[in-house]
Amino acid sequence: MKNIKYIILTIAMALSAAACSLDEKSYTEVEKSKYMNTASEAESVLLGIYRDMTPDPMYGYHLSLYFTLPSDIAKVVGNEITNFRNVPSNAYTSTENEVQETWRALYSAIYGANDFLERLSGKIESFPEAEKKLATVYIAEARALRALFYFELVRWYGHVALMKDTEQSSQHPSTFVQVEPVEVYKFIEADLKYAVDNLPYANEDPYRKNNAFRISKGGALGLLAKVYATWAGYPLNDKTKWEEAANTARLLIDSGQHGLLEDYEQLWKNCGNSIWDPKESLIEVSFFSPTITGNRSSDASGRIGKWNGVTAQDGSIKAIRVAANWKVVPTFAANWKDYDKDRRWKLSIADYQYSKNIGKNSVLKYKEDGVTKEGTLEMALPADAPAEYRKAFNDKLTPAKWDIQKYVDPDNMLIDANMSNTNWYILRYADVLLLYAEAVNEVHNGPTAGAYEAVNIVRRRGFGLPINAASGLCDLAEGMGYEEFRQAVRDERAYELAFEGHRRQDLIRWGIYYETIKNTYISLADWHEMAPDYYVCGQYTRKNKNELLPLPQRDLDLMAGSNFSQNQGWE
Repeated sequence: MKNIKYIILTIAMALSAAACSLDEKSYTEVEKSKYMNTASEAESVLLGIYRDMTPDPMYGYHLSLYFTLPSDIAKVVGNEITNFRNVPSNAYTSTENEVQETWRALYSAIYGANDFLERLSGKIESFPEAEKKLATVYIAEARALRALFYFELVRWYGHVALMKDTEQSSQHPSTFVQVEPVEVYKFIEADLKYAVDNLPYANEDPYRKNNAFRISKGGALGLLAKVYATWAGYPLNDKTKWEEAANTARLLIDSGQHGLLEDYEQLWKNCGNSIWDPKESLIEVSFFSPTITGNRSSDASGRIGKWNGVTAQDGSIKAIRVAANWKVVPTFAANWKDYDKDRRWKLSIADYQYSKNIGKNSVLKYKEDGVTKEGTLEMALPADAPAEYRKAFNDKLTPAKWDIQKYVDPDNMLIDANMSNTNWYILRYADVLLLYAEAVNEVHNGPTAGAYEAVNIVRRRGFGLPINAASGLCDLAEGMGYEEFRQAVRDERAYELAFEGHRRQDLIRWGIYYETIKNTYISLADWHEMAPDYYVCGQYTRKNKNELLPLPQRDLDLMAGSNFSQNQGWE
């Protein structure tokens, strides 16, 4: 099945349109006017748009790991800004190559979606009646994907060009128009509403023979709820969107089509082995390459579990090594409430590593009666813990969710030093539950019973308890006011979604990104005197600047004469 999927995606990739940047046309070897004459042919091209999600500038690296890294819970390894460290330290400029690459990749994917939609819309009426509905589903998928790509563009780059069709992409860059973000959000909203109206739920799909890792109604509803919650926050601050976020999330919840997996750990077993379970996974990027050729246009693997996995020396694990450049901020581990009861704490944070000739071993080594022993993170948490215990974790804690050695079975193991076949969750049902609770609290200026329940079922699963039974062990205290409940939801998002690429964007939409980075930098000094040295983003993050990426300087130069201006703080 894996090899079949790889072959299909490779063919689809060749058929999909791929513009290199805003100023470049797309050319393919296939004469598309003579293609997509059946729903089957259309599906092959559609799969190419999904394939656009896998390269490094997209979810293979930048949008999953690289750009999302600097926050109060995670940081890049080391205490310098050299090489790969400058971007996740917020110490880069508008000429940064990765910033340009992702901008280009998102517009390329949008071009592909536009091209697909134009061609299929022009041919659908010639299809046999039985294929028209299937083609409509494909159109809805493409519009949902286009909405996702624009959502990434507007929340990372802010002030962008809105390319609604392929003809616009063919115009001279000097004619491009920098639209207000609200116009992009309205376009996203329209696409997702169409997808919601025309896509089936994953478990009630009479149209697609195989909908694994493809967007269905639940994914479109969940993404729309997240779009509304982001629209309601910084920088647009349209508070009317909170009610729409709550109502949209409620539609998904009331559908009964999705839920939480019984075991939190099963999530990581699933994504490590490309197991599709739409119960909780709403939007998920599937990676697979049988081998790494070095040609990213044919390799559909990512860096998940390598860049953000558990440290492993060369030869210490089946997958060669894990560089583990993504590190956990130790104060996040220390301040996790109820860490001793919450199963997610140890499933999310690794205080161990893999070493050659030793295997799995603890990061903390200490001596007792002259004998070297292995310790645990818990030993460093008490206020009177020896300083050397805490020092050991300043730059060595890693996420544990993508432990390749632990979770990846041999048939999905990619033997490569830098790449893996581990999947990436873009959106889980748990995320939507927490968005619902947050939105309801904002609408009513305080929590309702439904908001409490949405948070509590997430917490109960995290504590290993039945989700539908009230629990004094983990349920939130009754009687919370607006501010207290809001903070509880924010904390819960950090715990439930730790290191899954949401935290930085959460802090930004809450309007507290800069302040949180600075407070984390200060609090690390209480953890250990050397800890702030390893939190380099605390030195370089600037208010009213790092909430957005800069517009790529190359494209600004190409658009000279248009109304495009650089984002605030990057001039």
